[in-house]
Amino acid sequence: HATAEEAEERTIQMLNVYADFCEEILAIPVLKGVKTDKEKFAGAVSTYTIEALMHDGKALQSGTSHNFGDGFAKAFDVTFADKDNKIKHVYQTSWGMTTRIIGALIMVHGDDSGLVLPPRIAPTQVTVIPIAAHKEGVMDKAYALKEELAKNFRTTIDDSDKGPGFKFAEAEMRGIPVRVEMGPKDIEAGQAVVVRRDTREKITVAIDELAAELPKILNSMQKDMLERARKHRDAHTYVAHNMEELKDIADNKPGFIKAMWCGERECEDKLKEDAGITSRCMPFEQETISDVCVCCGKPAKKMVYWGKAY
Repeated sequence: HATAEEAEERTIQMLNVYADFCEEILAIPVLKGVKTDKEKFAGAVSTYTIEALMHDGKALQSGTSHNFGDGFAKAFDVTFADKDNKIKHVYQTSWGMTTRIIGALIMVHGDDSGLVLPPRIAPTQVTVIPIAAHKEGVMDKAYALKEELAKNFRTTIDDSDKGPGFKFAEAEMRGIPVRVEMGPKDIEAGQAVVVRRDTREKITVAIDELAAELPKILNSMQKDMLERARKHRDAHTYVAHNMEELKDIADNKPGFIKAMWCGERECEDKLKEDAGITSRCMPFEQETISDVCVCCGKPAKKMVYWGKAY
């Protein structure tokens, strides 16, 4: 970039892109904020982060965006001719989200039966499961339904010779958002049973109305998964006013800890040493929990999210 302002604008823009992707597509709620000098990218002017909370109460840095300023450009003499025809050093940014976000997806939403995938990201959104497939007409109807649904959804059919229970368990392990169960009695009644992966809720839907009803069910599931993950995060976010409270929470209550900080590296190091936690971020949306640092009691400068992390 030609200017520091342009670099900062792009750094924030990309952080927001990652945050929107996590929340709108992956149904993972994230905290947006700035890393402390200790935790930021070495040599960067600033590092911005999105932090997510896993099911076990550990934090995961889920994406970062770094503003490098012109420090690296000066070190490696990366220059350009500006519009005033003067040679200047560029301003650089670096941002990324890696395969660890797949781990986050598994840990935030998964359960003891396997994956639970948000509909917007699921490779297969709908799987048709014929029941009593050996009976006349069942497979024909199942294949016809699969073809119809495939026009609007990523759809598969389990036409293997395994039993229904095995098919259900496999669909659950793979995290397929909804399965559509059809047996002879269902076909006779002109209906099918739709089962949501996240809640195991069974919904009886007329076969002719499936194409219209499935978008509502999938959209509801996407929204509910984000809300459920947000409630889990909020229920595992604690406030500490002093060192005694903070250590008690760190030892006994896995999750985020909100506490004030004076800005000194010594206190950040002491919190890691005494409580086994690190600073996750200084959120853009600041709160004043108290006026003093949770560690040293001196005047506080920032509210920080602390926690144990992967």
